Amino acid sequence: MSTQQTTPRDDTLWRRIVRELADDLAVDAQARDRAGKAPGDEVGRLQEAGLPAFLTAADPDPALGGGGHGADLRTACSAVRELSAADSSVGELLAHHYALSWTSRFLATPSGLTGSAGPAGRPGETFPRLDARTAAEGWLLAGSTDPTPPAGSPGLALTRADRGGWLLDGRRAFDSAVTVADRLVVAARPAGTGDLVVVLVDPARPGVFTEPAADRVGQRLAGAGTVVFEHVPVPRSRVLGILPADEHAVAPFTTLAPLVLRLLLVHVALGIAEGALAEARDVNRTAPPPEPAPRATPAQDQPVDPYLLLSYGELATAAHTAAAVAERAADALAGGLRAGWTLGFEERADLAVLVAAAETVTGRAAVQLTTRILELVEGAPPAAPGAGGGGPGFDRFWRNARALTARTRPAHRLRDIGDHYLHNGHTRLARSA
Repeated sequence: MSTQQTTPRDDTLWRRIVRELADDLAVDAQARDRAGKAPGDEVGRLQEAGLPAFLTAADPDPALGGGGHGADLRTACSAVRELSAADSSVGELLAHHYALSWTSRFLATPSGLTGSAGPAGRPGETFPRLDARTAAEGWLLAGSTDPTPPAGSPGLALTRADRGGWLLDGRRAFDSAVTVADRLVVAARPAGTGDLVVVLVDPARPGVFTEPAADRVGQRLAGAGTVVFEHVPVPRSRVLGILPADEHAVAPFTTLAPLVLRLLLVHVALGIAEGALAEARDVNRTAPPPEPAPRATPAQDQPVDPYLLLSYGELATAAHTAAAVAERAADALAGGLRAGWTLGFEERADLAVLVAAAETVTGRAAVQLTTRILELVEGAPPAAPGAGGGGPGFDRFWRNARALTARTRPAHRLRDIGDHYLHNGHTRLARSA
């Protein structure tokens, strides 16, 4: 899917690019959702706009021949949020790409080297910073470094190859972009060790087979699916880093990786809520007002349903609340990323709680808001010619919110928050936390 791309470099330009792309995606979002095809066209639009390179430092290694915008996490969250308001599937695949593009940074040592040693202590070849290489090549990334495979998935395994390097085997389901990705970032366990080795795989190589997910309830255009690996050679030069089995041996900065992904997905959910609310407002604004009461005064010629006003007041407040919590978490996590290897365990625990709070508040708001909106637009005429009826067109927001938030465990998050509040406890530093 690699294409020649532009690279937004100043805040005014990137904001305009994101807004124009969101407007473009919104035009046919409903039709594309119904078709449920692989998101090849959507990825092409992202790459043409230069958004996959958004988090890449503005001045990477000149030898790589590419550059990015140099945006921080807050800017990336804002871009994902605006795109998700138009098409949350596109927002999700971009969120996964952003989180994965920083893999080599999170797995580096304080000296900046990645892949410097294998599980058995053998020296390896340093892989160039993944985000810079991704920007230079125009790649879209998919995969996961979560050590816990989805239910029913045996996970991935590595065995030593006769001529050095590894052989990758197994199957694993992924939530986005596997059908259109240029490279896969995956974590696998070598035989005889609990360590995780994170590797970069070209999905076009022999032995890699992709099975698109069918009949998804929501997020139909995210490109989810299952990837099967059969004796796929992985050179040591494609090892991005190693996650030790002992979580206490992992630096706090490294454990920010799953928090970054979770926060980006929070902004996908927030975008769903805000997009649904904005489209519903347009529908209700254009709907004919109720018939005036008999002998109404001139001021009552166009009465407004007070219950409709109350409903929108409640929904707008819920959206504002979720946005405030998510933005606070983004500000804090951006600060943690700036701290780098000086980040401490206490600071990491505080960040995990803020992300968990944003995840819980935003997830609930997205589901409740999209559910209520189905009631508000029921029977209303379409906001634009050819858009279809209000109700049938709005179910995609509800389905997308349900599909996205069904993967989280709010009860677990709330227990972590409660433990931290009552006992100043650390949320578990698990690599998937």
